[in-house]
Amino acid sequence: MARDYAARCPVYPMRNAWLVAVAVLLAAQEIGAPKVQVAEELEAYPTESVELSCQFNDGGGLTKLTQVSWIWEPSDGHRDNIAVYHPVYGQSFPNVAFKDRVVFLHNSLENPSIRISNLRMSDAGRYTCEYATYPTGNEQGTTTLIMLSKPKNSANGVTVQAGTKSVVVARCEAADAKPAATIEWLAPVGGNHSTSTTSGPDGTVTVRSEYRLVPTPADNGREVICRVNQKTQKQPWVYPIKLSVEYLPSVSIEGYDHNWYVGRSDATLVCLANANPEPTTITWTAASGPLPETVVVEGNKLTVRKVDDAVNTTFICEVKNRLGSSRNQITTVVIEALEDPSSAGVVAGAVIGSLLALLLVVALIAVLLTRSRRQQRRGYPSSGDSIATGSGGSNGGDYGNKARLLFGNSGNNSSKNGTGTNNNGPIYTYREGCDATGTLTEKANDYHHHHLHHASTGNVPTAHDILLSSEMDEAERRKFDLDDSMEEEEERYDRFGGAGGGGNILPSAYHVHRGHAGEEMDVYLDDDMESQRDGSVISRTAIYV
Repeated sequence: MARDYAARCPVYPMRNAWLVAVAVLLAAQEIGAPKVQVAEELEAYPTESVELSCQFNDGGGLTKLTQVSWIWEPSDGHRDNIAVYHPVYGQSFPNVAFKDRVVFLHNSLENPSIRISNLRMSDAGRYTCEYATYPTGNEQGTTTLIMLSKPKNSANGVTVQAGTKSVVVARCEAADAKPAATIEWLAPVGGNHSTSTTSGPDGTVTVRSEYRLVPTPADNGREVICRVNQKTQKQPWVYPIKLSVEYLPSVSIEGYDHNWYVGRSDATLVCLANANPEPTTITWTAASGPLPETVVVEGNKLTVRKVDDAVNTTFICEVKNRLGSSRNQITTVVIEALEDPSSAGVVAGAVIGSLLALLLVVALIAVLLTRSRRQQRRGYPSSGDSIATGSGGSNGGDYGNKARLLFGNSGNNSSKNGTGTNNNGPIYTYREGCDATGTLTEKANDYHHHHLHHASTGNVPTAHDILLSSEMDEAERRKFDLDDSMEEEEERYDRFGGAGGGGNILPSAYHVHRGHAGEEMDVYLDDDMESQRDGSVISRTAIYV
């Protein structure tokens, strides 16, 4: 190149001296540079193809090329020619292992690049492109071919039995990988793992890892994860594994509610079993002997059609699986029929009804006592008092300073409110008093003819009238019932007086006028009206003959 550069640029004295220096420098650099140009390193996968490039850089055309060869070095100290090219004799492939898999891409010494097809893991190694030249001798360049292999990943669980020793419960493997893979475990069960590595004849590596723990029934179905990392994978390979731990059945009985009363129907017990592998048989028995006749068994369910004393026993449920059998039992207690919810409801209703009736009686008694005390406070005579005397059985005839009223009647009873159809009869009053010495004296009856106006007149009855008519309703009824008998007595006394010549035997002080003026009555009906502090009036009726 320096010579060509000098030919293109003629040297003139002094003026182009510096150009000559540059040309000499460039020639020196080209002499130190490698003449055979190849790729330093290549990566490939099995079954694929790879191209190994090679080009000779003459550097001025002074080197004469005679032959080129490709030499394969699978390991240090071992060399094999796999391809040879001679411009006169042509191509040659002396290694049988590469026959039909290697070809020259260009039929020339300057560019003897080759292609290797259907790669194998054993094809990895150093590939040297070597020239035989004159006069400098052999020139060469080396390419390292790295064969990669994706791992064949797998994982699986190992079925174990629950125990007390640490055993392998899961395995994970990354086989035939190049470079070697790494395996990790993600597990919440608190075990540990161990890893082993095996190299293959083709340069691949197989990595195996085992996960160990002390298995318990609670570990059955739990999950551990195997994760594989390797250069050829874009992301880690993750595989979850469910643990399989076998154990004897764990038995429990449900359904007993402690309310098995005599006569109850369809009382049920259920036998539940947790086992791995699944239970094969479930058997019900009774501790007292054969099952009672009222008991029916269907699978894991025991039903008592009618509860009686025969089921007052202990029921046993036994469950078997491939590993063995386990059992559980429950004692049922039969109680009296009153514990039947319906009977309990009747009893509860009866108790509540009795309490309500008792409360009603107590309330009634309280009302009667209260009324009796109120009457005593207002001065009603007790059972031993005489209505006629107004005192406890005394015949002295004193009435106290009270006002006595006598209602006349024309034949019709008045209504309770004092507004009856004939409520305009006379009202007679009798008063007692004391003389100057304090002795009780009787005053003549005053004739007070009070007319209660009918509602049609438009006059509203006074409070006195309404009070008397409402409070004295019962007393008036009794007076009016006695009225007819008084008339008969009056006639009898009149006859007696006429026959004996004695006249009327009743004192004049007790003669009162009845109805309208001028009509006399020989019997005095004394009605003692007692005014109370709360405004009420109490009637006491007395008859004098």
